[in-house]
Amino acid sequence: MALHDIGVVGMAVMGSNLALNMADHGYDVSVYNYTPDLTEQFLQERPHEKITGYFELKDFLASLKRPRKIMLMIMAGAPVDSMLDQLLPLLDTGDIIIDGGNSYFGDTRRRYDRCREDGIHFYGMGISGGETGARRGPAIMPGGNKETYPEIQPIYEAIAAKAADGKPCCTYIGEDGAGHYVKMVHNGIEYADMQLIAEAYLLLKYVGGYDNAAISKIFHEWNQGELKSFLIGIAADIFAEDDEAGGQVLDKIVDAAGQKGTGRWTSIESMKQGVDISMITAACNARVMSNALGRAKARTCIEMPALSHQHGDDFVEAVRQSLYAAKIVAYAQGFSLYKSASETYDWHLDYGAIASIFRAGCIIQAEFLTKITEAYDKNPDLDNLLFDDFFLAKINANQGALRQIIGLAIANGLPIPAFSAALQYLDAYSSPQVGANLIQALRDYFGAHTFQRVDKEGTFHHHWHEHYTK
Repeated sequence: MALHDIGVVGMAVMGSNLALNMADHGYDVSVYNYTPDLTEQFLQERPHEKITGYFELKDFLASLKRPRKIMLMIMAGAPVDSMLDQLLPLLDTGDIIIDGGNSYFGDTRRRYDRCREDGIHFYGMGISGGETGARRGPAIMPGGNKETYPEIQPIYEAIAAKAADGKPCCTYIGEDGAGHYVKMVHNGIEYADMQLIAEAYLLLKYVGGYDNAAISKIFHEWNQGELKSFLIGIAADIFAEDDEAGGQVLDKIVDAAGQKGTGRWTSIESMKQGVDISMITAACNARVMSNALGRAKARTCIEMPALSHQHGDDFVEAVRQSLYAAKIVAYAQGFSLYKSASETYDWHLDYGAIASIFRAGCIIQAEFLTKITEAYDKNPDLDNLLFDDFFLAKINANQGALRQIIGLAIANGLPIPAFSAALQYLDAYSSPQVGANLIQALRDYFGAHTFQRVDKEGTFHHHWHEHYTK
């Protein structure tokens, strides 16, 4: 029996589409699911001459070439540990396990160490692009042992999306949990990106007075220029979509958004590392608020200002400039978190390469990712993306529009937390004073936490006197 190149465990949407993608690129693929019905259904509905299904784990493993390569496309969390419990006693030194799910990077680091003790190479692989990406070419972020990466590299570079220059959107990220970390922050940026688009929609509809059809045309025009991206493009499609029952589909959707947790993980990790990613946190909180039980009651009892329309090309252009400036800040925050994580976990991340694999296949694919790659190619040690000449010029040119639009939104009672967080980040970053000296004085007063002085070196504690505290 001819042995197969790789095995995929998990025949749900992502696993089955990745298996077909691999098979289309000439690889012989073994597939297995812990419930046989999904394997049977997949083989019947989507047969492929390069794919063979197995219903017993031992038979599945026996079908693979050495070193065996097993990709897990199963639910994150306990199911991954359970599958490792089943796999490890059956594997040999040098075999490779690849977790392609949305696992928490800390779990991936733990599993990496566990497998290494048994001589097994464990990879945490971030995959972005959804169902279509899995089938036709996703962005792929592998993290694990660098020395054995060439064993799996050809397969994943073959199935990855290809950028405009033909390069695969797949690159080795770093050791242990680096791949899943990069995917986690990718998803956090995705949260911020979508929130910004939603806020631009609110501004155009309720301040600008544009209907969905007009907003669709505006977004389509934006997608021809510097805002060109996957999300802007599909937003333009959504605004144009008619409903069979009359009206438009968008207006029939309940105003409440879900989340699966990767954005929240990103926010939590930023707090642990001491990095400001306020836009991602704001986007997570906006989804929480969209589901708040008190919204219906609040609408009846909290007085809101009357809307004041700002129709016209100048207003639309100001919204566009604001969206672009805020988008730059969102990426600057995300890449600042990458830089911190690289230093914290000794990953030696290549920020330009990370941006380059986001250029196609993934959800946040956008035109200006090429500019991010160029920025880090020029200066790999760039402290913040905002300090690159290209992005700094854009921020300085567009921040006036951002301030104008935020003022209009506040005056009209529109919630724009991500736009606001972008401006607050710029102002805090560039302000000569942020009030932290008073905070530190308060901390020293009640807790003797000490402070530093501007006029001399050292750490100091002041014996504060009571004047008006009683």
